[in-house]
Parts: sequence; structure tokens; C-alpha cells
Amino acid sequence: MDKPVLRRPRRIVTGHDAEGRSIFLEDGPAPNLLQPDHAPNVGMFNLWRVMSMPADNAGSADTASADATITLAPPEGGITFRVMEFPPDKERNYTAQKEVFKAYGNPEAISHGEQRHPGFHKTHSVDFAIVLEGEIWALMDVGETLMKAGDVLIQRGTNHAWSNRSTKAARVAFVLISAHPS
Repeated sequence: MDKPVLRRPRRIVTGHDAEGRSIFLEDGPAPNLLQPDHAPNVGMFNLWRVMSMPADNAGSADTASADATITLAPPEGGITFRVMEFPPDKERNYTAQKEVFKAYGNPEAISHGEQRHPGFHKTHSVDFAIVLEGEIWALMDVGETLMKAGDVLIQRGTNHAWSNRSTKAARVAFVLISAHPS
């Protein structure tokens, strides 16, 4: 089965020239994409990563280049900015979640035991989730809420899942900030 072609977000990166003037370094589709083999209609695009705080704006190194490693959690002491595409739940393969989270580089994040949704997971991070397109349900151990375009969720190291119960893909931007375990 061929992997579906997912729309890459446009990424514009600024920097400085040799004289210290501000310039555009890049303007084009996000250079990386993680599409797990077991869930190829799910897309994770890292747009930028800050490896430690405070961030280093010197030079022109691309922390989210095409060959950069994509992991679910942000770097320890750092930040990840990403866009994810969530297909409708009825089109998503949830039968191999262990393999999907292994592909995400964080197999320990998946929740164990009986959960009401197979996508429940937890990372040591504070996540700002902004719905860009479509709608998606944010699920907690207790409760759930429907999020639509423009809505923002501040997820503070909680066990959670995302459920797209609509008939169209949902695109969500995330800023993930490394945090102490909750």
C-alpha cells in the first residue's frame, strides 16, 4: 500500500547575513515528515526544534532538516514546534499503537492498561495545541472536549488522546516544551 501524500506546511525561516542584517533563509514546504508504516495517513511535521534554553539564534543550522530525527516528545530542556495531520478515526489504523509510538521515538509514552481510546499517551512536556483546520476531540482520563479551528489547549503533562470523529482530516499545530514529570 502506498503512503498517502500529505500536504506539507509552508515553513519560512529567518536568520542573519554576514553583515548582521535580517534575511529569509528558507521558504518552502516543511523538509521532514514522519508517517508511521502502521498509520500512514497520520503525519507529523517538525517545523523547528530548540535543543536547549535559552535558544541559540546564531548561525543557520536547521534543527528540523529533512534528516533530523522526529520524536514525539521535545528534546530534554528544549522545545519542538510541529504540525500534525489526524485522519478521521474510522480511517486510522489503531491496531499497532506500540509500533507507531516506537516510530515516534517514544514507545514509553503510550498508556498501558485499559483505555477508552487507543491513542492515549503521556509525555514530560507542556504542549500548546492550536487547531488549524477541521475539528478534533481532546480526551483526558476524565472528560473530553471538542476543539475547532482557532481553539487552543494547554496540555500539562497529562494522559491524553486525540480523536477525530469527523469525516475530514484535522490539522493541529503544537508547541511542545520539555517539563518535569507530573
